Amino acid sequence: MEKIKCDVLIIGGGPAGGVAAVTAKMNHPNKEILVIREHEVQLVPCAIPYIFGETLGCSEKDVASCGMATDMGISTLIGAIKDVDIENKIAYSALNAISFEKLIFATGSQPFVHESLKHAMILDGVFTVPKNKTLIDLMKAYSDDKSEVVVVGSGFIGVEIALEFASKGKNVTVIGGSKHILQTAFDSEISQEAEDIMLAHGVKYIGKDRVIEIVDKNDDNIVNAVKLQSGLIIDTEVVILATGYQSNTGLALKAGVSLGHYGGIWVDEYMRTENHDIFAVGDCSARRDFITKEPSKVMLASTSAAEGRVAGSSLYDIKYMKGFSGTIAIFSTMIGERAFSSAGVTEDQAKIAGIDVVVGTFTGMNRHPATIPGAQKQQVKLIAMRHGGQIIGGQVVGGVETGEMINLLGFIIESHFDIYRVMSMQVATQPMLTAAPTNYPVVMAAIMATKQIEK
Repeated sequence: MEKIKCDVLIIGGGPAGGVAAVTAKMNHPNKEILVIREHEVQLVPCAIPYIFGETLGCSEKDVASCGMATDMGISTLIGAIKDVDIENKIAYSALNAISFEKLIFATGSQPFVHESLKHAMILDGVFTVPKNKTLIDLMKAYSDDKSEVVVVGSGFIGVEIALEFASKGKNVTVIGGSKHILQTAFDSEISQEAEDIMLAHGVKYIGKDRVIEIVDKNDDNIVNAVKLQSGLIIDTEVVILATGYQSNTGLALKAGVSLGHYGGIWVDEYMRTENHDIFAVGDCSARRDFITKEPSKVMLASTSAAEGRVAGSSLYDIKYMKGFSGTIAIFSTMIGERAFSSAGVTEDQAKIAGIDVVVGTFTGMNRHPATIPGAQKQQVKLIAMRHGGQIIGGQVVGGVETGEMINLLGFIIESHFDIYRVMSMQVATQPMLTAAPTNYPVVMAAIMATKQIEK
């Protein structure tokens, strides 16, 4: 067994591990950073749905670049760590014993499948959505010549995959467990709008029902139907289980690292475990919501990257008086030609959590004047604390600019800005690029929220 020595060992090369490595090297240029990952080719997780339709069309167009890490002198080893001896600071693969000073678990997540459906994973035609190029290629090759597809799950991955399959002319049915699609990220009226567009693109939706059985009618080990709780049976050739992800913490648990809520690795504000030489970042770490401080299941590459930056700059000393104060559930997607984005808590979630809020909404045009080619309606909804006015949530529907507008709202939420501060926010506007300065939607939504407080 070959012995390897490094200063910082990072297990996992996804968004969290990659950013942690680069940040560690920036802060500690004389330290030897080693990233060990299982796959030679890393996919961009958020782009996986677009492999199955017209947008990308193949996995070769969805490969993450490692150029920056290589240029900085960060070492990479392809392999799998089997054991970690934390006391003696040695990690073992099949071929290597790697000694380290600091260790970062960045082992990510793996698809979650409900216990009642796990037995069906042996059937041909039943797939999850892993972040693994080999398995994604197998799924695409199998489904390419099939016409009937059932997608189980009405979140972002399920909806995006469904739309991509539909773009190839397939007959697609999405089966969710909620009245409308995307309902963990949007309030009902916005979820309904997204659903209407999806339906117009030929995707069927069955909400408030769930799959209880994946059926092999002919006993030939090939899926050909799903059975729902209502008794409805839907014939299909392919079943995609887009039912979420769970933290991949088997290695950490085996090493004796403590786990937190929902099975993630327990970490403090600086992404340290109880042993301050051991860190965890990304989907394998336990998270809490930025607003409610409750345990959170949200798994996002943007959150993982932020955690990687915190860990990478805090390995040997705490340079910045800023911890990671919780995950802001911040999302964007395209449904047809319409963009839908969300950050923080929804109005519905605030009510369930017992938060006293006011809501401000404004609908205008995303260009000025409205006769500019390509102009379309743009809607902003802000959720703010009734007492104090702090903005704790926002939703935007409009054109492609929505993706960056929600990032602005995410910053507003994380910075504890209130609606009064946003009312006086100065923005750059340009007819071809933005809404008018006289009725900029984020500002106008804040003004509408103040009217609710004044009532």
